[in-house]
Amino acid sequence: MENDDALSRRSFLRVGTAGAAATTAVGTAAAQEGTETGTDSAGSGPTETVTVGPGGSLVFEPDDLTIETGTTVNFVWDSNMHNVVPRSQPEDANWEGEGEPGTTFDAGHEYSHTFEVPGTYDYVCTPHESAGMTGSIEVVEELSTPEPTGPAVPDSAKTLGVGAAFAMVATLLIAFFFLKFGGDSPGHETEE
Repeated sequence: MENDDALSRRSFLRVGTAGAAATTAVGTAAAQEGTETGTDSAGSGPTETVTVGPGGSLVFEPDDLTIETGTTVNFVWDSNMHNVVPRSQPEDANWEGEGEPGTTFDAGHEYSHTFEVPGTYDYVCTPHESAGMTGSIEVVEELSTPEPTGPAVPDSAKTLGVGAAFAMVATLLIAFFFLKFGGDSPGHETEE
């Protein structure tokens, strides 16, 4: 009987160890979710992207953007017949945009400009200005950073963690129940 008890304890420990390892793996995967930064430092400064006509719509996405001086904005055309023409900019700036009022570009075209002079840069797509295809870039010396609120864990990761922990505990309890009371344990012989 002692060998049966030792075997049951060993089996329970194996199941418990497997459950702990699985819980650790789930926690690590949830912690890594959503850690991309969204900036590209391949050049001398950060890079932001503005999509021109996303999905064929007559908008810039985002239409309002706040950046620090030295940031490069990459305009990427997602649909046809668009341009980026400045309407207003700071006096010392020399941004010319991409395309004259009569010149447009098609999907796949890209244009980049590095903004060095602080101020507001308003721009339009001239063929679609009357439809509201306008944008604005605010260039500041330094972006204000909000007070840190601690690590933000997405709700989906929390739900996944709680569900995984519940499944692990339930599995361990069922395994313990069957190891302790079920099967061919002594005293539970079936009548024939």
